[in-house]
Amino acid sequence: EVQLVESGGGLAQPGGSLRLSCTASGSNLNTYAIGWFHQAPGKEREGVSCIRLSDGSTTYADSAKDRFTMSSDNAKKTMYLEIASLKLEDTGVYYCAAERGSCGGEYVLKLWARSGLGSWGHGTQVTVSS
Repeated sequence: EVQLVESGGGLAQPGGSLRLSCTASGSNLNTYAIGWFHQAPGKEREGVSCIRLSDGSTTYADSAKDRFTMSSDNAKKTMYLEIASLKLEDTGVYYCAAERGSCGGEYVLKLWARSGLGSWGHGTQVTVSS
């Protein structure tokens, strides 16, 4: 089973940037897809992006395509989510999760966010405030 630990959150100013990390432990990671999810205060968890570790292909939620970039360093077993031009609404907890297979499209990402299936980290808090 894959275990995930998120890091890199904190307090940031609007317009700034952050890079979140998701470090995985376990074997056969290249058979997994890793997703990033955002839960804003008082709101449901939403899918942000996903990467298929076998080939590095990515999927983004429509709302994330402009400012979010997901990448992976397979040698370090670490996945990254870079957030540019931070907005107040980026505030919340960011989770990464692992599931065997591929990312699917944006709709699959939405379903994943709602189902909670797979292995999940405990999240990292991002607060965007001036």
